[in-house]
Amino acid sequence: MNRFALAAVGLATTFAQPVSADDVKVGLLLPFSGVYASLGNDIEAGFRLGLEEFGADSGATFEVISEDTEVKPPVALAKAKKLILQDQVDVMAGIVSSGVLGALRDVVHAAEVPLIVANAGNDDATGKACSPWITRLSFSNQQVNRPMGSWLHEQGVQKVFTLAPDYAAGHQMIDGFVQGFTDAGGEIVGQEYTPFRKTQDFGPYLAKAKASGADAVYVFYAGGEAISFVKQYDSFGLKADLPLYGAGFLTSPLYVNAEGPAAVGIVAALHYVPTIDSDVNRAFVSAFEEKTGRIPSEYAVHGYDTARAVAEAVKAGAMDRASLGNALRQVSFEGPRGQLSIDPATNNLIQPIYVYETVAADDGLTQKVLAQLPASADPANGCMLSAVVN
Repeated sequence: MNRFALAAVGLATTFAQPVSADDVKVGLLLPFSGVYASLGNDIEAGFRLGLEEFGADSGATFEVISEDTEVKPPVALAKAKKLILQDQVDVMAGIVSSGVLGALRDVVHAAEVPLIVANAGNDDATGKACSPWITRLSFSNQQVNRPMGSWLHEQGVQKVFTLAPDYAAGHQMIDGFVQGFTDAGGEIVGQEYTPFRKTQDFGPYLAKAKASGADAVYVFYAGGEAISFVKQYDSFGLKADLPLYGAGFLTSPLYVNAEGPAAVGIVAALHYVPTIDSDVNRAFVSAFEEKTGRIPSEYAVHGYDTARAVAEAVKAGAMDRASLGNALRQVSFEGPRGQLSIDPATNNLIQPIYVYETVAADDGLTQKVLAQLPASADPANGCMLSAVVN
């Protein structure tokens, strides 16, 4: 346990204030500057919309204190300390980077403050490093990719070459896909991990994929790397003979227009796309677009559902940090993604996964849902949870 976590242990009791029936303090820890600023802005916009829609029904008013993590663990630690000790928040939410989440885990656990993860997908956070004080309302890395492996094999794909950036999320995403694909009878004929945030030219890796004898390529890339990869894959002339599949962050609605026509035809798996055919989702898309002028991404829905989870917990009678922590683990509702619930064994979200193709429409690129894959819980992977103790 680090020095700050030890300090938090000593201060947890002193600063564990009960939630007032009419005032709940929420600390948002998100990147509002740097490489992930657009993700942080989308999560915050979704969260504030969710509070507008569900907060009043909880019987409480909400004060939101936003802090910029800058995607830097030391900065995030300092901001978390401020929220816990100075601002005395009742619950924290956010966290885009898995690295930041890993740095905060012991602090949150020791200070006994509920944290809702609204993005970071690191499997360990709801696996071997789980905590009763941490609940995920976004996704886990294996959750998005494992069912895509079996689905892809069912479509007749027998051999796959994989690519991803060389860091924890890249390995976890690909490991999840490989498990599902090989369990179904598929063969991985090659794997490459590219230097994270340093790869400008994907050509050498694409040449290896072309020469591998694969039927298809499966990748995980996000943000600027996704844009570069998709464009280079198209310019390399591979799509016709070597179809591209991946985790849906590859063609996220947040930046797919920057990829342009190169993204057309790519099939990917994700827990949310704005074209999900349900009344709940259509209402969310309409409200978010009216509020922001843009279509919601998966990041926006993370924030929106996080706000609803907080409101539902308060509505259920949670009156302090401990009861909020317990109530968050029991929330269940139909959101824009579909039916959501929390796995009591891990505090990870259980949700459907959607396979979709990026297609061209009259007003730009959009997502055509090809299949809805059943919701399933992740393996516990060493997680042993007990109830939050007052």
